[in-house]
Amino acid sequence: MPFEWFVAIRYLRDSRAQTVLILAAVSIGVSVIVFLSALIGGLQASLLKRTLDTQPHVTLAPEELVARPLLRENVRAAVTIERSPQRLQSIHRWRTLLDQVERVRGVVAASPTVTGAAFASRGVAQRPVVVRAIDPERFVAVVDVRSRVTRGRYRLTGNDVLIGKGLAELLGSQVGDKVRVSTGDGREALVIVRGVFDLGNESIDERWIFVPLRIGQTLFDMPGGASTIELRVGEVFEAERIGVELADLTGLEADSWMKINEQLLVGLRSQESSKLMIQVFVVIAVALGIASVLIVSVVQKSREIGILRAVGSSSGRVLRIFLIQGGVLGLLGSIVGSALGAAFSLFFERLATGPDGSPTFPVDLSPELFVGASALAIGIGLVSALLPARRASRLDPATAIRNG
Repeated sequence: MPFEWFVAIRYLRDSRAQTVLILAAVSIGVSVIVFLSALIGGLQASLLKRTLDTQPHVTLAPEELVARPLLRENVRAAVTIERSPQRLQSIHRWRTLLDQVERVRGVVAASPTVTGAAFASRGVAQRPVVVRAIDPERFVAVVDVRSRVTRGRYRLTGNDVLIGKGLAELLGSQVGDKVRVSTGDGREALVIVRGVFDLGNESIDERWIFVPLRIGQTLFDMPGGASTIELRVGEVFEAERIGVELADLTGLEADSWMKINEQLLVGLRSQESSKLMIQVFVVIAVALGIASVLIVSVVQKSREIGILRAVGSSSGRVLRIFLIQGGVLGLLGSIVGSALGAAFSLFFERLATGPDGSPTFPVDLSPELFVGASALAIGIGLVSALLPARRASRLDPATAIRNG
């Protein structure tokens, strides 16, 4: 064992009470960081999953119709422009644009859709619905409806339709039943329920129905058309940037989930800021604890340090002895603290569960979290030991031995 390591370990063993106190402080600090990071990370991941499981990351659509005032020449008038009634528009050359957007870096999947309002009826029961006409193979890569089908199967061919769990209850329909879908201008289609989905959103489950793209084109008088192109991106927080890029490329309006769910994004950023502030205060408290105890250790062991300097130990060697102590304390504290933080997190996760058995407060115990917490603890130990280490390395041997 190198000389510096031997002396550093011996100093730690000789001052067991101080060593235990420092280890306890570092361990508690690391456990708090791990617990809070896992809890906030789990909540953020859960919120994002629930939000993005039911919507595309980016939606491309034609620009809204805007009324333009018609003014006669040499006539001045005060004009109020009211918002024009919006009719469903098809994207011009949508197949070509679909190929273009799929090649954009960061886009994982793209699907054409036709979305419009209609009524679904079975017998005397009638409900307003949102018709989502899709290409089933493409759309499932954007929003995974297939895994949310609880009855029947994910099949959209011919006159097949998928309806939400809530809508199925309101219409009293089962898999295999026929449902009539009609639009406000008199177009209608008789479809067969092939599956019932549960997206976990009551409003969506009571209103959405999925039909093949061809049926949607017929219902909304859009032969061969598509009203939107919906996309999934690889990195969800890049959705807004990719949306802007796609808008410039295609000339269409781009709405990302970040724009639509702006309040959710603000909440996520606030949580991240709160986590960072707590971590900063924990780090400061732990660093002050380590530094103060090691400074006391330097004072107590000034005689031994003086003897080491007198027998030829360089100031650099003495400096390394105390830095090693700080690093070892940080390493051991990170191991114990990570274990405690993981235990607290798993215990807290099991305290409450939802109706489906999922945890109310999910935690995210990723390997990166433990690596980051360990690196932080070791760094705190080294930085905290720097001041007492420099003080020890600058002790005058004769003065230290005489006063010790």
